[in-house]
Amino acid sequence: MIKCIAIDDEPIALSIIQEYCKRYGDVELETFTSPIAGMERIHSLHPDIVFLDIEMNSHNGMALARELPAGTCLIFTTAYSQYALEGFNVDAVDFLHKPIFYPRFERAMEKAVRWLGKDASKPQRDIITLKVEYKNVIVDIDDITFIEAMDNYVKVFRRGLQTVLSQITMKEMESILPADKFMRVHRSFIVSLNAIDKFSNRKIYVRNSDRTIPVGRKYIESFNNLYDIFKLNKTNKT
Repeated sequence: MIKCIAIDDEPIALSIIQEYCKRYGDVELETFTSPIAGMERIHSLHPDIVFLDIEMNSHNGMALARELPAGTCLIFTTAYSQYALEGFNVDAVDFLHKPIFYPRFERAMEKAVRWLGKDASKPQRDIITLKVEYKNVIVDIDDITFIEAMDNYVKVFRRGLQTVLSQITMKEMESILPADKFMRVHRSFIVSLNAIDKFSNRKIYVRNSDRTIPVGRKYIESFNNLYDIFKLNKTNKT
């Protein structure tokens, strides 16, 4: 049984996490709208996973994250995507952007379980399931290079594979992709940070492709910050 605690000052947000935990199975969840009460319980219970909102009326979740017991598996839940950058600095395992959809929640849980080492038998691939016409198609996240908006659809470009056209919004697509690997860089584009060959003059050059992706004015600062952190983390791992 995976022991979890969720802290969020919005009861509706907590009820969604509660429902998703029941659906995932083998999860024991306690919820708190009071950050103080939630932190007290965390220090007494030492749960496996903590779901923590960032922007709460009385407290900032980023500050609370720094007070968590060592070894706590932290998953942030927030409506403010800009905090994903700061999340790296407190070793968050994942970052769920509200509104949270179940497939994205499920992937975050699987990532957390692998981090905890509780189920080594689970597949190590990060995958998403997309609706394509009248069937579901499984897409390996590591194969995705970028996503382009096409009216009411998105076109998913994959390394060495056929593109996938799915009826899903860019906002929904953004929410099911891991924030440490993908970023919205334009109203019409989401890019895999791993697929970037170079960045120059507000254009992203995709590795092994003749495509360039524009970086929108409103996204440029966040992109520069996240890409710098991504490159630094990649360098430290090598």
